[in-house]
Amino acid sequence: MRVPTYQKRGDARETLILLHGMGAGAEMFAPQIDGLSDRFTVIAWNMPGYGETPLDGEMTFEGLSDALLTLVDHLGIDKANLLGHSIGGMVAQEFYARHPKRVRSLILSGTTSAFGSQDGEFQKKFVSDRLAPLDAGKTIPELAAAFVPGLVGSASKPSAIEIARAGMSKLPPETYRAAIRCLATFDRREELSQISVPTLLIAGEEDTNAPLKSMKRIAEQIEGARFETMAGIGHLAPLEAPDAYNGLIKSFHATTFGGLSP
Repeated sequence: MRVPTYQKRGDARETLILLHGMGAGAEMFAPQIDGLSDRFTVIAWNMPGYGETPLDGEMTFEGLSDALLTLVDHLGIDKANLLGHSIGGMVAQEFYARHPKRVRSLILSGTTSAFGSQDGEFQKKFVSDRLAPLDAGKTIPELAAAFVPGLVGSASKPSAIEIARAGMSKLPPETYRAAIRCLATFDRREELSQISVPTLLIAGEEDTNAPLKSMKRIAEQIEGARFETMAGIGHLAPLEAPDAYNGLIKSFHATTFGGLSP
């Protein structure tokens, strides 16, 4: 399997791999690539279909996990610190379920342990509703302009909308379609109780995609998990309040592994 493309910053002993959401590639983590590189060697990947990483065929969580393993092996990392946002948080959970011995810590941000309803009806409607505008002739930039403003919270930095809109506007339509279909298949709720590495969950108080209550339920099922709420923040926490977001990550790692005052 081809090694996914990635951005790298810093030369610290600890490596932190950033797994982005569905709306954009590594660039959505620009504030973290810069802001965390004093504490970590930061690796922000482009998952298949994003950046210069090609999408070969259908996007599946098994395939995304395999792609991440290829990257981890390429980087020579024995145990990875993973930060996954939105669908990236699902990739992190999938990777842990398949390769638990390769994970040192998990940070799950604005994500879920299972998408939709058990009977599958929610997923069918979700895929249909999200793809209908494309089927009707809308462009990805038009979708981004309509969709992104509803993702941020009342305390968001104003720049978050434009950064996210610009990132999503660059998505190939086939990547967007593949990611929507993949997203609707995720279910690792039964494996939550098996997570035994230090875990931090970050929830936006006003996130309607990954609601606060749902994130808290995930934390309650992972023994020893740390749960943090970001007041006035929506689904794009890494962009909406980057300084506070980065501070939570540094504090978590410092209090968990030492070496830095929280």
